Amino acid sequence: MDSKASNAQQVEAMLVPHFPKKNVSSLLKHFSNSVEDFRKGEWEDSIAKIGKFIEAILKGLFIHAGKTLPVGRGFKADLIINGLAQLPDGAFHDSIRLTIPRAARFVYDIASNRGARHDTDEVDPNEMDANAAMMACSWILAEMIRLAQKGAVDLSQAKALVENLTEKRYPMIEDVEGRVYFHRKKKTATEVALVVLAHQYPGRIERQELVKAIKRNGFSLANARVAVSRILRIVDENENGELRLLAPGLRQAEDLMKQTT
Repeated sequence: MDSKASNAQQVEAMLVPHFPKKNVSSLLKHFSNSVEDFRKGEWEDSIAKIGKFIEAILKGLFIHAGKTLPVGRGFKADLIINGLAQLPDGAFHDSIRLTIPRAARFVYDIASNRGARHDTDEVDPNEMDANAAMMACSWILAEMIRLAQKGAVDLSQAKALVENLTEKRYPMIEDVEGRVYFHRKKKTATEVALVVLAHQYPGRIERQELVKAIKRNGFSLANARVAVSRILRIVDENENGELRLLAPGLRQAEDLMKQTT
């Protein structure tokens, strides 16, 4: 079992005695999936899964408070958040009544409106949204661990557990004004070529631009040219010398982006 799976089980064991197992399993699954998308730079997918994480959090808090969840489409985040705020003062910790729900509202607003708040001519805010949402969700999860343990762990210990789950909260792929960087310690020129093409997919990139991208990631011109020649069997090249990954190459790139070291 890898360390990430072990940490997830540890967190689940801490939460389940106090929050419903079904919701805990769901929120941990969505949190993990969101982190994976975040690391690959897939901002909108990460934000979408964060929205599901928030729904699982709110459901777990509502049931913990002894409330009955609306069924099916009757579930509305605002109704749950307002219902938690109306719990008797002193009956539940303020984090359950107010603080976590308020943080959840902020994140849920981002998730519910992703990509819809800006014009095409504006800077795409999805990366900023994903960063803000990921930080807030990490705090929410850490606070739930702290509450569930009733003083057995402090917030710093809870945060450390969450950070072990996220492993790397910064993306392995970074796009700086169209210049792609693959932040993995051990990588080959061929792997960089695959990741750059996958990041561009379904668009194309000129062969010489791909060579430049590989060089930018720390490889020599000779190594970059060899790397491009090695992937030609898994790319489509049009008459203009523009490359696009074929399905086998895309699968290889996705496998690379899931790796953590």
